[in-house]
Amino acid sequence: MNLKRMFKQNGNGTAGANGAVIHMNDITKIYDTGKIKVEALRGIDLAVKQGEFVAIVGPSGSGKSTLMNLIGCLDTPTGGDYRLRGEQVSGLGRDQLADIRNRRIGFVFQNFNLLPQISAFENVEMPLLFGGVSRKRRRARVTELMEKVNLADRMHHKPTELSGGQMQRVAIARALAMDPDIILADEPTGNLDTSSGTDILSLFEDLWRQGTTMLIITHDPAMAKRAQRTVEIRDGLVN
Repeated sequence: MNLKRMFKQNGNGTAGANGAVIHMNDITKIYDTGKIKVEALRGIDLAVKQGEFVAIVGPSGSGKSTLMNLIGCLDTPTGGDYRLRGEQVSGLGRDQLADIRNRRIGFVFQNFNLLPQISAFENVEMPLLFGGVSRKRRRARVTELMEKVNLADRMHHKPTELSGGQMQRVAIARALAMDPDIILADEPTGNLDTSSGTDILSLFEDLWRQGTTMLIITHDPAMAKRAQRTVEIRDGLVN
């Protein structure tokens, strides 16, 4: 099933300048509380090419979470230029950003962010529903993904009936649903035991070897070592 062909028309399926899927130039982010201004990012330059596996690391308060929010189109920069596969996204409106988040970026969070009242199958199906994919295609795609993350036998269980590692596998399957340009993972093993965390990292490596572009936000040096490249953020700048 070629979801890229279905959802990435008008040239958006090709990489931008220098083959970059993500291209950020002089990105700044200032939070203005009315009393004080906090300069969270102070001129970030970042390029991620198709098929790279990048770990973004840095201490608490370094700006890495702010950067993740901007990469994931969950927030907008104060200044600078951000292009996703060559498409300018830094000046888009809320509805346009929501559409990009659904079609172009797959999210994996530390807390899984699964809906507890519906099955694993239905959780993975959600992005496809929002994307207007037909019922037949949805069922085929979800089944394919649940097999990919080795949970075909648990797809009709609710998240509360799954282990932490299994819930994160469901979250990864959901992130892959729309065949996104990138997978953006925020501390994806933070709530898992060592064994489950190792399994999730191995799954990420398998996806990367299959051509998926991976970005992981982490403070864990062991996780960062598994990535192809490490980007360190300190005081709102790439170190």
